[in-house]
Amino acid sequence: MKKGRLMLALACMAYVGFATPDARAAEAARMSKDELKGKLGSPEVVVIDVRSYIDWLFSGDKIVGAVREDYRNFDRWYANYPKEKTLVLYCA
Repeated sequence: MKKGRLMLALACMAYVGFATPDARAAEAARMSKDELKGKLGSPEVVVIDVRSYIDWLFSGDKIVGAVREDYRNFDRWYANYPKEKTLVLYCA
């Protein structure tokens, strides 16, 4: 991966907890790229790539182990992830 693009992707990530539907309305906490790097590979963290399909498809920069979900269908998939996990969404 190109280092600059990876840094950009990591820089725009947000840590999101979806304990209740009301939590979705709250502003998501931010996670620094260094903090995420330290958590990658942890079974307690799920990284979700929410870029559009075209952006995801043509990007050479992807975080290994990340799951791709369609941001437009958030209401369909967010409940599939355990509430005990840390969900990290990224879009760059």
